[in-house]
Amino acid sequence: MFEPSPRGKQLLATTAQFLEEHVYPAERRWSSEPEDPHGFRPQPAVLEDLKLHARSIGLWNLFLPHPEPGHEPLTNLDYAPIAELTGRSIPLAPESMNCSAPDTGNMELLSMFGTPEQKSRWLVPLLEGRIRSAYAMTEPDLASSDAGNIQTAITRDGDSWVVDGHKWWITGIRRDRCELLIVMGITGADAADRHRRHSIVLVPRDTPGVEVREDLSILGNHTFESHAVVSFENVRVPAANLLGDAGAGFAMAQARLGPGRIHHCMRMIGMAERALELMIDRVRSRSTFGRPLSEQGVVREWIADARIEIDQARLYTLYAAHLMDTVGNRAAASQISGIKVAVPNMTCRVLDRAMQVFGAAGLGPTTPLARMYVEARAVRIADGPDEIHRRAMARTELRSFDRLVHPRPTGAQSHLLVKEGT
Repeated sequence: MFEPSPRGKQLLATTAQFLEEHVYPAERRWSSEPEDPHGFRPQPAVLEDLKLHARSIGLWNLFLPHPEPGHEPLTNLDYAPIAELTGRSIPLAPESMNCSAPDTGNMELLSMFGTPEQKSRWLVPLLEGRIRSAYAMTEPDLASSDAGNIQTAITRDGDSWVVDGHKWWITGIRRDRCELLIVMGITGADAADRHRRHSIVLVPRDTPGVEVREDLSILGNHTFESHAVVSFENVRVPAANLLGDAGAGFAMAQARLGPGRIHHCMRMIGMAERALELMIDRVRSRSTFGRPLSEQGVVREWIADARIEIDQARLYTLYAAHLMDTVGNRAAASQISGIKVAVPNMTCRVLDRAMQVFGAAGLGPTTPLARMYVEARAVRIADGPDEIHRRAMARTELRSFDRLVHPRPTGAQSHLLVKEGT
């Protein structure tokens, strides 16, 4: 049922070969630890070499489901297993193929809602991998898991929009190639519909009033991608920098998240697969108390549980991708929320067991496990925490039940009861 197309199969094989021959060897020459956690991150030469090779063999912008000049879209189902492979080496593999967040979601927004002028100015160089971008939504001092709480003001002043507010956890803004900020704020504070209050504007990073403040670490790690606090003080951009319609920001943000969650989840599955492989290799070469680790009962349980959980997560995610392709993102919203809960939690469990098998080595830089764990744990909060997705799923299930049983039967009249008094 989830068989990729012939083109998808070919690209999957090419991706696997690319990782084996180029990406994995490059990991030894690349470090995710920045030299200066407070400065801008320069583009590593090794990453540029990988990008050139990936583009030359057709592994470029595969994530984008919308047609653009020179780009033939893949279905979500075809792209999903490719995303899984790239998850085995984050951030090298995704970025080398121009398929890394937050650029992927930002390119989708520009592709779906950008004007011809906005596409020419920003989408084209992003698709070509010449610049990078950041998405500025999350704010301090409020629960940003509910986007309705956002306070950043976007005010119309003549031929300009003026942005005032503070954002944090803005991914990638410290990359030296980051030139565009996609900023979400409030333009209609008095709108009766709280989901029609938001708008999105395109802000060049070098606009006066944009100040990149402190760098934020994740579990004590300053990542290569970087996350930062950003302030916007009287930041003025042309009126033409509004993305889509005023008041449509919330809907656009939701459109951005659907495919991105498929990408995140499949990359998480790739992480888990690599962690399982590392765990098996480790237990076959280490002994404790006179027996190989691979013969210890608890270790065999960990291996079996990892295989079960990884395969379950993969099938669930492929099913969500299939629904997105066949019935649309909105109809697949519950499944998209479901994988966003299930997959990162599964990946954290598999990584935790693998780290335990490696002992002290699992906590350090000699394996990718600790870095992967930081990434997987963060994804349980990024793009909506687990609790928000469970809330959305429960709401869908309750509505489905109401449609199935209407009017709702009560007491012993319910056909759902096995017997009276159950």
